[in-house]
Amino acid sequence: MIPVSYYVVVSTMMFVIGLIGVLIRRNFLIILFAIELMLNAANINLVAFSHYNNAIDGQIVSLFVIAIAAAEAAIGLAIIIVLFRGQATTNVDELNILKW
Repeated sequence: MIPVSYYVVVSTMMFVIGLIGVLIRRNFLIILFAIELMLNAANINLVAFSHYNNAIDGQIVSLFVIAIAAAEAAIGLAIIIVLFRGQATTNVDELNILKW
């Protein structure tokens, strides 16, 4: 049996990579992928601790997180398509349609 600390280390690395992707990158698609990476890191922790504690609660919450991530990806991609049609860019620095 793999110790739960290994799962925590892997999920921490995934979360940090996703956080760096959100903070550093300017492309909206990359930011969306980085958010998905952070959600998957949370899912690894949920499933690992659920398995470690012999409870199913974490796995159920993980399924909800996956559903929310799928909805977020669909809405995010729709927003990207609309913004790209209007301004022909996915760079978040160049998108200023919410400013006065």
